[in-house]
Amino acid sequence: MDYMASIKFNIKPIDKPSTTKERVYNEIKHVILSGYISSEEIFTEVKLAELLNTSRTPVREALQDLIKEGLIVSIPRKGMTVRRVTESEIEQIFLLRTSIETKIIRKLAKIITPEQLKMLKNICKQQKEAMLANDDIAFIKLDQLFHTSLVKFVDFELIEQVLLNLHNLSQLIGLRAIKKSNRMNEVLEEHMSIISCMESKDEEKSGEAMTLHLNNTKHTLIN
Repeated sequence: MDYMASIKFNIKPIDKPSTTKERVYNEIKHVILSGYISSEEIFTEVKLAELLNTSRTPVREALQDLIKEGLIVSIPRKGMTVRRVTESEIEQIFLLRTSIETKIIRKLAKIITPEQLKMLKNICKQQKEAMLANDDIAFIKLDQLFHTSLVKFVDFELIEQVLLNLHNLSQLIGLRAIKKSNRMNEVLEEHMSIISCMESKDEEKSGEAMTLHLNNTKHTLIN
């Protein structure tokens, strides 16, 4: 018998400190998705390096990653700007999300646990607190957490990655949606309706509730 095969592994992973590039990437992505940089503004890696008090190399690498993710675009001889999401892209984003998330919610309605329902209700509670505090950024991040939690619950890791990219683009435009009159309150009610349908183990109504929720958000953005 192989000696290593007989050892019971009880090893804790070593915490890997984040690199400068990772910290730069996370900070730039945070300000973009939080709406602090609009698609009207042009920025350069030199300016960002100054603001972040770091060298240009990690900034350049982080920006290249964000370009690949479709969050920013390069403007020749000027710099970069946050990607402007078109009406056609909004249609495509919500077509994909509706197709995927409706199927996920129907599957989840059959197997969701009381603990998972409690987690979703807690997210809604935090969303209500963010709404009352007029904290748009916290609200939209919790909205993303609500939707990504559903995918985690069914262990669809591949789809989770696909949806994460779609949610990043959704978050770019999400702040526009919730600024519309009463939309935050409507989102809360729609989330609670989805939870209620799953609590009743009703696959069909769960799917309908998710479709309605996503369609309402899409129409808020387009109209």
